[in-house]
Amino acid sequence: MSAPVRIAMWSGPRNLSTTMMRSFGARVDTAVVDEPFYAAFLKITGLDHPMTEEILAAHEADPGKVVAAMTGAVPGGKRLFYQKHMIHHMVDPISMDWLDRIERHVLLVRHPARVIASYQRKMETLSLEALGIPQQMDLSQRLGPVPVIDADRVLEDPERVLSRLCTALDIGFDPAMLNWPAGPRAEDGAWAPHWYDAVWASTGFGAPAGPLPVLSGRAAEHEKEALEIYERLLESHV
Repeated sequence: MSAPVRIAMWSGPRNLSTTMMRSFGARVDTAVVDEPFYAAFLKITGLDHPMTEEILAAHEADPGKVVAAMTGAVPGGKRLFYQKHMIHHMVDPISMDWLDRIERHVLLVRHPARVIASYQRKMETLSLEALGIPQQMDLSQRLGPVPVIDADRVLEDPERVLSRLCTALDIGFDPAMLNWPAGPRAEDGAWAPHWYDAVWASTGFGAPAGPLPVLSGRAAEHEKEALEIYERLLESHV
């Protein structure tokens, strides 16, 4: 059997990240993990997120132990280990010195107008850091050239974009990535009841996103600030 391949997909919230996890989880050769540093992030920051108590009760909050799990044996002896990471969870003192022990890294981005509009429907407070946008640029500079996936381009042509991504990752495309049964999964985080209603109802990638939302006030200012970063990251898109 070939050596396992760990794939770290780095996203911010509301970026199609859970749908991408469903896509990789539909492969029989792939184990997946859902936001493994979320509990550690909440414990360190003391932030009150939806279902905080449930998250801390259900998930490992020691970042060292999470790192050991991400870089250790692949669950179930699978060939691939898909890790859905939220870049804004990687706060001090969570170390990032383990990144070179992950075989493949990918950045998942989306137009800031869509991210902000979606995020505001679930959370009251908003900042670029909460969306992970500056952190994605910092990570891109740290990692060097890695594949970048734009969520809206995935929705426009899932098979084409996923095929190109799999080629870039040297893992081979599997048509099973295009469809999956509706409903929750064992790997879904404890936060899923608050965030995953649409994903639980899905059986594949949704329709293309349509026109960009029109934002106003502070949200529009955030969009303008984030747009330059988004466009720079897109220079390496798959």
